[in-house]
Amino acid sequence: MTAEAPLPTGSDGWLENARRRVEATPAGASTASYGEVVQLADGIVRIAGLPEVRLDALVRFESGQLGLALALEEDALNAVLLDEPQGLEAGTRVTGTGAVVRVPVGPALMGRIVDPLGRPLDDKGDIAAAEHWPIERASPAIIERDLVSRPVETGVLAMDALFALGRGQRELIVGDRSTGKTSLAIDAICNQSKSDITCVYVAVGQRASAVERAIEAVRKHGAVERCIFVVASAAAPAGLQWIAPFAGFSIAEYFRDSGGHALIVIDDMTKHAATHRELSLLMREPPGREAYPGDIFYLHARMLERAGQLSAERGGGSLTALPIAETDAGNLSAYIPTNLISITDGQIVLDAKLFAANQRPAVDVGLSVSRVGGKAQRPALRQVAGRIRLDYAQFLELEMFTRFGGISEKRFRPVLNRGQRIRAVLRQDRFAAIGTAGQVALLAALNEGALDALPVEAIPALKAACDKAVRAQLPEICKAIDAGEKLDDAQSTKLVAAIQTLAAGSGDG
Repeated sequence: MTAEAPLPTGSDGWLENARRRVEATPAGASTASYGEVVQLADGIVRIAGLPEVRLDALVRFESGQLGLALALEEDALNAVLLDEPQGLEAGTRVTGTGAVVRVPVGPALMGRIVDPLGRPLDDKGDIAAAEHWPIERASPAIIERDLVSRPVETGVLAMDALFALGRGQRELIVGDRSTGKTSLAIDAICNQSKSDITCVYVAVGQRASAVERAIEAVRKHGAVERCIFVVASAAAPAGLQWIAPFAGFSIAEYFRDSGGHALIVIDDMTKHAATHRELSLLMREPPGREAYPGDIFYLHARMLERAGQLSAERGGGSLTALPIAETDAGNLSAYIPTNLISITDGQIVLDAKLFAANQRPAVDVGLSVSRVGGKAQRPALRQVAGRIRLDYAQFLELEMFTRFGGISEKRFRPVLNRGQRIRAVLRQDRFAAIGTAGQVALLAALNEGALDALPVEAIPALKAACDKAVRAQLPEICKAIDAGEKLDDAQSTKLVAAIQTLAAGSGDG
């Protein structure tokens, strides 16, 4: 509204000015629809009036806050606050915005830290996004999808070799508290600095210090300029925590629908489910198993179904999802873990006992599975990784029996010896990614028994140097591996020989 000219001091001038104002005022009646706050408690606002407001629509309070209509009743609606409740009280006027929650999308978000409404949290100024997309979007139809056939290389040997992650896959990371779930996901994000994948990290109900550590890790070891961080910490209103994963998916879908590739990490789904339960109980929705409302499965299913590999007609983009879930005392049969396991295309199970035994990442090989499997692996890696899981499973079973006494039969000694080397190869420090060529060479050497005589203590140094050494000695074979070609016997022999030469130096050192 422009500022009006001051009134003239003379009476004639005042009359003329008043006449101009009257002539400029449009004639006719004007109407406005509004409601008012009836009850306010725990982030839930009960509003009387506003019969035209639809489900999941935004409402605006007189004091400036926004709310999301989550439940409609005959004579009122229940909205969850998306801002702090300061200044709100019974009788506060509320108006409908006629819009749903939207979030800014596009390249302008790259490298930024935002809340689920797209408001910046990193003191780098406003975000000039060209488009705003609704946080609730339909998942691609079956006819619009394609096969998951290309890998998302995490650099973590235990994942890439045993439980390959494909572009467009939904792989659940599940385990007890403090078993390395977020660390595994952050390692996967950091390794995308060498790929064309854009990463979106969504923090739901996490401590601010934990979120800060995760972001700092990506800054130090990854390509932060190609990552987007959507943060709804434990201190944020419950409404923001509820919409955070949906907002993250909309941000990631922009890159998928543009023909690119995106990876989204939801940390974590268990806290999101707890938030949904809290809001539903406060709105007096009927509780079900473990007090969760009956729509909790649909809530997560409609969210995770948005990930996938699009067909060539839709641009060929992909959106890969890594949801994280927390278990209590390793109980995978709890309500939320079983729901998520049934929704996703596989799970990486992290075991607290393995973590305590310093086996990092603490992947439970027996319980973990990828339903895409070798279809998403590079052919050379698929060739050499087939035996590893079986050999390792046999070793773990035999090792269990050795606790009751020594095994005298000589035929079991090689299995134990090989298994100890496999375990040492799968043990991997954080931010110590191994390239695909190095992974193929290591596993080929394991299969041929080239590491059986190497002391277990020398294997970490071998892993650290293998990728660089193989690429320096055998660049043509490495190009063939990266191009998706299979290895012939001669190429495999050269790779094993290169690892043997490197192992001889590691053993001497």
